[in-house]
Amino acid sequence: MTQNIRPTGVTADRNQRILSITWSDGKTCQYPFAGLRAICPCVTCKGGHDNMGGPPDIDVLYSTKNEGISIQNILTVGSYAIQIVWSDGHDTGIFTWDYLRQACA
Repeated sequence: MTQNIRPTGVTADRNQRILSITWSDGKTCQYPFAGLRAICPCVTCKGGHDNMGGPPDIDVLYSTKNEGISIQNILTVGSYAIQIVWSDGHDTGIFTWDYLRQACA
């Protein structure tokens, strides 16, 4: 992703369990909550530091059944990411804008 493409809007629809991000180039991406939780980029979810830094698994993002998990809160991390607080208590994943844009189908 180029440095110039940034999010212009982030919306979490708790009924449909979809996180929507509108980007500065006009593209809108929709991410199922359960899929985002399944591709959490934190060290615990990735299975250790050796597995960090890879691209998001788009197949897992869009094939995970979207039920039972919800977003409780979304926090900004500087100007480069969001941190999601999940209904299962997990909150250590930092989803960078680049990571989220790469995950957009």
